Amino acid sequence: MFSPINLGALSLTNRLVMAPLTRTRSGEAGVPGPMVAEHYAQRASLGLIVSEGTYPSHAGQGFPGQPGLVTPEQLEGWRQVATAVHAAGGQMVAQVMHAGRVTHEGTTGGRTVLGPSAIAINGQTHTYAGKQPYPVPHALADSELAGVIEEFVTASRNAIAAGLDGVEVHSANGYLLHEFLSPASNQRDGLYGGSPENRARFVVEVVTAVADAIGASRVGLRISPEHNIQDALETDADDVLATYGALVDALAPLGLAYLSVLHAEPTGAFVQELRTRFGGSVLLNSGFAQMTSRDEALGLLHDGHADGVVVGRPAIANPDLAYRWQEDLPLNVADAATFYGTGPEGYTDYPALTRS
Repeated sequence: MFSPINLGALSLTNRLVMAPLTRTRSGEAGVPGPMVAEHYAQRASLGLIVSEGTYPSHAGQGFPGQPGLVTPEQLEGWRQVATAVHAAGGQMVAQVMHAGRVTHEGTTGGRTVLGPSAIAINGQTHTYAGKQPYPVPHALADSELAGVIEEFVTASRNAIAAGLDGVEVHSANGYLLHEFLSPASNQRDGLYGGSPENRARFVVEVVTAVADAIGASRVGLRISPEHNIQDALETDADDVLATYGALVDALAPLGLAYLSVLHAEPTGAFVQELRTRFGGSVLLNSGFAQMTSRDEALGLLHDGHADGVVVGRPAIANPDLAYRWQEDLPLNVADAATFYGTGPEGYTDYPALTRS
């Protein structure tokens, strides 16, 4: 856990990776400010920081207070974040996330909500005007997909220009790219629907275009097979293996920095087969239903199941998590009531230990 590793162009001092964590502290303009820079810099001793999901276009914004990679002000904010993290000795990538249908016009500034098919999520979402039912998304035509790909490319170039060390393409947790993978949310015909290979096609095209633009060695991909949230259901094990197998087989030749997998059974045959077929560095994250423990993280690495471990809640509550886990010291407890908010409480005020 505490040995260095290179993930493509990323040089990590240890194998602990901060998960992308939505914290909604960037205001209505989506500009990460000094408080955001402080939060990430506090956690720079982790081997790699993955930013919260950042939208590549205003239509791709999923949450109030989410940061973007679109406007000059947003890019200047990220430049300050990158500078602070680097000054503290850290490495950081931006997670590029298009929310797809997991949003509302009240969040996107009236912009049309998009998805692979015209199927709404069952439930409500937070908007600037309060909770609203998820709308039926506009089903993207094949001819519109190139424009969405270009948004991912531009946002990724913006991240590098702002001084961040790379990007993680978000294809997990029910957002746009995951919606194309899931047979429940993707019920289209043609090149981008139907078969597992066709449902994987759009993700492959996005990742390939981003890799071409900024270099594959600075690009990671996050997936969450069988996570079954936000109505991106994947309940047929054979179909899941066929879909994600097609995805990793197509991406393996690119030489990406890493593949990050969120799954309840990271040591199981399915995830380990994906790891083998990907052929590159794989980061594992099991701590969605329950928090990842030090012992679990050590086991995943010691037993050779992963090249790095992605952690969320422990990193929220412990800015010095790498030191605490290396020395097996007690942890601060994360306060779920402050995970989302606008101020420093539960964001920059968790104490680090004083080292003797």
